[in-house]
Amino acid sequence: MKSTSQGDKSQLYQGRKVVAATLLGNTIEYYEFFIYGLSASLVFNQLFFPTFDPLVGTLLSLSTFAIAFVARPVGGWILGHFGDRLGRRPILMITLSGMGVATFAIGLLPTYDKIGIAAPICLVLLRLLQGLSLGGEASGGFIMTLEHAPRSHRTLFAGIVGSGNIWGLILGNGVFLAISQLPEDQLLSWGWRVPFLLSLALLIIAFYIRFKLEESPVFTAAKTAEETTSRPSAELIRRHARTLILTALSTLPVGITFYVVTTFSAAYGKTIAVSFTKVFTTTMIVAALLTVVIPFFGWLGDRIDRKLIFCAGIAVMIVSPFIWFPLFNTGNLGLMVLGFLVPLVGFSATYGVQGAFYPLLYPTAVRYSGLAISTNVGAVIGASIAPMIATYLLGSFQSWTAIACYMAAAGIVALLATLLLQESAIDDHFVEQSARDDSGSSADTHSGARALSMDRPQSL
Repeated sequence: MKSTSQGDKSQLYQGRKVVAATLLGNTIEYYEFFIYGLSASLVFNQLFFPTFDPLVGTLLSLSTFAIAFVARPVGGWILGHFGDRLGRRPILMITLSGMGVATFAIGLLPTYDKIGIAAPICLVLLRLLQGLSLGGEASGGFIMTLEHAPRSHRTLFAGIVGSGNIWGLILGNGVFLAISQLPEDQLLSWGWRVPFLLSLALLIIAFYIRFKLEESPVFTAAKTAEETTSRPSAELIRRHARTLILTALSTLPVGITFYVVTTFSAAYGKTIAVSFTKVFTTTMIVAALLTVVIPFFGWLGDRIDRKLIFCAGIAVMIVSPFIWFPLFNTGNLGLMVLGFLVPLVGFSATYGVQGAFYPLLYPTAVRYSGLAISTNVGAVIGASIAPMIATYLLGSFQSWTAIACYMAAAGIVALLATLLLQESAIDDHFVEQSARDDSGSSADTHSGARALSMDRPQSL
């Protein structure tokens, strides 16, 4: 009994340490990603595309935001490949370094007035490096957490790591809210650089903490048993192509809702005479609530069906745009907070459980590749172009209704795809870990694990 208690406490301690390290890294990665999105919406059109009409310049600026999403599946494929071959830990070190270097370099970049066309070209190249890095970060963080977590805490721990997305948003918005108080000439001359340069200090702290992490015990067991594959992507396409497609489609409203509400809202606010400060204050209030709401849904996912929670979140996102826009249009802070909260609670329900729901669709040998490729492909066709589509629809129809219909249609597609998914790839290494959760003792590696983890067909 004593050994059981000590074993449970040891695993819980390790799991919590991984959660803390991964949460911090995830927060910094998304802080860096969000400050770019805010800059693209508000200042980059003047700094890097000053010769164009303001609307065209904004669209071009937002297109550089989308470029990183295009790079994400490539990064997911490359980093997922090595994450399934070499381990989760070294890849997470690479993603953190790549994102940090690119973000800091953007803060040092000369603008169009200084070096002409070379400025937006360099901006695009650095944005590509950001996208390549992020392509393996979120997926690796979720997997690392899940594979370290005790069975009774899997979705909770993954939900806490998922809240790093929101902590990054809060941090990015907080810094931008501060620099937005500067006179416009100072904001455009040096103020916009501050959020990017601050990332270096955060990167050093996160790198040090992440360096101390141990490799995933589930991956280590698979590696020891020689159950990894030298071609995880090929194995993934050959045996799990249907799951890949359905997973990608299921992510659509998650990215679209989040980036329309948190990124496009700044530009939309200008068209309805709602101040930048009020939009950002609203976003900050709601984001603070979501730091609790997302882990709550993770906690709930350890007690009831994760898929049910995920589908409920999508259903909320289907109807929420028709509530969000009218409340946003009032310009009243209280009503705006309520309006922003509705779609983002739907987002939180899906995001709070997806860190456990998605990885368990794939066996250990291809888990990193499967999650990284599917979610990043979904991000390309959903989140990456959402602010641009919203901007275009608003300019074309002069109404929010078309944007709301676009968001709802994505949700319907995702709901149908999710209904066809089920967790069916829990292989022997997770079974062994669950046994240790219950008994505190070590289990021998089963000789039949390969058949379960790689050759078993998916029942979708």
